Amino acid sequence: MHVTVIAKAPMPGQVKTRLSPPCTPEQAAQVAAAALADTLTAVEEVARISGARRVLLLEGDRQEWMPAAFDVVAQRGGGLEERLRNGFVDLGPGVIIGMETPHVAAALAGALAAAHRGVDTIGLATDGGYWMIGLCATSAIMAHELFDGMPMSRTHTGLAQLRRMHACGRQVRLLPSARDLDTIDDLKSAAESGRTGNLAMVAARVLADIL
Repeated sequence: MHVTVIAKAPMPGQVKTRLSPPCTPEQAAQVAAAALADTLTAVEEVARISGARRVLLLEGDRQEWMPAAFDVVAQRGGGLEERLRNGFVDLGPGVIIGMETPHVAAALAGALAAAHRGVDTIGLATDGGYWMIGLCATSAIMAHELFDGMPMSRTHTGLAQLRRMHACGRQVRLLPSARDLDTIDDLKSAAESGRTGNLAMVAARVLADIL
């Protein structure tokens, strides 16, 4: 069983592009790096307790600050639906979380427990997407059925994915919903959250520079 963070390497101009403007590409990359660092830390704690394999499903090159405890696996495919599909094909049963929701990563312990009981999981995002998905069993055919043609980055993506899982006969448990990080309003929410870690601090610093 694996617990996996799917992410882009935080390079200017390649991540969090919806923050630019008003953020510069460099500032957006700083925000992405902080979010990813906090998520990796939170996931590492969940994996340590559960004994799950730690994986970073990465687009781009590994950077020196990324924890050595994570196996780095290259993303395969074009759209996000293909990358998720191929991630589960390559890694097998487990959970995959986005890089920007460290504040709810502790809920992945419940997702791993559900997978061991034969139950899938999904955590919906407040913008209509989803911040994690967990599968208790996988195969190439099953992964194609679950992800092929799935509309991503839409206001109905999360519900569409949930319906697809049900249509494929999967038993699904909902995890808590969460706010991800795509817009300036999301950045303000992170800065004002009072959470520990890098993201809240970096978000506040970037907002102070641009506002």
